[in-house]
Amino acid sequence: MSILKWFSYVAGEGWKPNPLTLPRYINDDDDEGIKKYFAAFHLKDTFPVAVVVDDFGDFFYERSCQERYGNPRGRDLAMVRTLALCHNAIIFANKTGPCRLLLSDTHNGDSPRSLFIYKRWIRTIFTVKGDDSGSFCLKYNKYSEIGSSKGTKTAKYSVAFQYLLLEGITEVDDEE
Repeated sequence: MSILKWFSYVAGEGWKPNPLTLPRYINDDDDEGIKKYFAAFHLKDTFPVAVVVDDFGDFFYERSCQERYGNPRGRDLAMVRTLALCHNAIIFANKTGPCRLLLSDTHNGDSPRSLFIYKRWIRTIFTVKGDDSGSFCLKYNKYSEIGSSKGTKTAKYSVAFQYLLLEGITEVDDEE
């Protein structure tokens, strides 16, 4: 599926490619650029169907955030404030038409240290984790507004002869 077809699907029936509504890719040096973009979001006449922020966690430098907020957890504070601003802007944009926020973050290890923050502000989180055998798992988590898990689906894939093979799917419903 081409990127425009995907965004057409996200935007809904009748969406036509338009330079003003095409997805916006944010790639600034630090969190200030993201904050400026979303702070001015309410002033726009038209909104993109999606805003993509790649490597979100990399915008927040530990030392500069600690100095700015005078707190050892300054990076977490900066991330929460920025996510709140993003969330508010996207809710505002969705009053006039569909607008989605896609954040990516890279992490090596067991669990991203900022996952507890993402759970509060992001309703759907996909995690890709590889193993030593050449397979990888795509985990889909859905969270409530308070950050508690509503369900998990995991799909295990392997790559063989340039093909992506689905090995299995497991599903856990966490709702009570």
